[in-house]
Amino acid sequence: MPEIDPLDFTTQLLACNSVTPADGGTQAVLADALTSIGFEVHRFHHGEAPDGPIANLFATRGNGGRHFAFAGHTDVVPPGEGWESDAFTPTVRGELLYGRGAVDMKGAIGAFVAAASRGQPDDGTLSLIITGDEEGPATYGTKALMAWMAEKDIRPDMILVGEPTSSARLGDTIKIGRRGSVNMWIEVPGVQGHVAYPHLASNPIPALASVLTALSAMPLDPGTDWFQPSNLEITEIAADNPAANVIPGHARARLNIRFNDTYRGGDLIEQVREIVAGHAPEATLTARISGEAFLTAPGPLSTLVADAISDATGLAPELSTSGGTSDARFLSTIAPTVEFGLLNATMHKLDEAVAIPDLHMLADIYATIIRRALAN
Repeated sequence: MPEIDPLDFTTQLLACNSVTPADGGTQAVLADALTSIGFEVHRFHHGEAPDGPIANLFATRGNGGRHFAFAGHTDVVPPGEGWESDAFTPTVRGELLYGRGAVDMKGAIGAFVAAASRGQPDDGTLSLIITGDEEGPATYGTKALMAWMAEKDIRPDMILVGEPTSSARLGDTIKIGRRGSVNMWIEVPGVQGHVAYPHLASNPIPALASVLTALSAMPLDPGTDWFQPSNLEITEIAADNPAANVIPGHARARLNIRFNDTYRGGDLIEQVREIVAGHAPEATLTARISGEAFLTAPGPLSTLVADAISDATGLAPELSTSGGTSDARFLSTIAPTVEFGLLNATMHKLDEAVAIPDLHMLADIYATIIRRALAN
């Protein structure tokens, strides 16, 4: 079995332009590497434009015993203008490897494949669950892979997502949960008219303002043992009215609630709906739940990962639920799931970069996790 170098392999992945929903050849590179080290690789395309088609991949090696899975995504966000070097031409300057996706999260995939190339215990199963639709709407990504896995009766015992969780030093943070997220859109109808004749019109803005004032005062929670307080943020107010002397015919607003495990998304939608109906009965509310809150309580999986980190770095990782959403919100419904990966300081930024020593260290930590996860 050839041993794969994490720097060389990450460089190959970074050379592929895989801005969601494009794949750019990334998963072909990944499939070739995994096949060379004994994995059975299944590749799929799901969905249609505009959110697809999406390239997804499931790879597995071994049979029986404990089943440990690594999950991640090969898609990246757009690079933006102003990079010192081309975002999809991997470049080493000093001890840093630059390229879009270096930390979020092609570097972690490169490190895990390198770790897997060092072997695994005979009596265990190792899998990779890789999507091309994490940075986008996630319509045809991990959820589609999970549906395929369910059809095949494939269910890992533990899942590690390679998101960039580290803050100041590699290994200082493990994510054991994430808050949920729900977006809502409020539309308030009115009757357009001249501002000098308000009796002939109906201004929707005061009603919308009343709704938003009430929502801003909506009681949520003070936080829990593992989560910060839930928060509601108004993210848009508009009436699309270019004229100064016209009462607009409609007004709208958008809001987002990031919520902890005190709530389910649907319950929050109904609370908001009641407030909207009480202040603007003619208004309509639409909502989309991006993901529910989840928590993998401290236990065997977080201990396994923390011990491997501590042995390699001397750090005692913080167990955290901070940050935005990830595909762990889906995977946690089928198995205990935690997240651990590279430093997140440059993710989604210009000149995203990974420290080359961190890349090698992460491969070492992942190799230890694989060995210990499948040892019993």
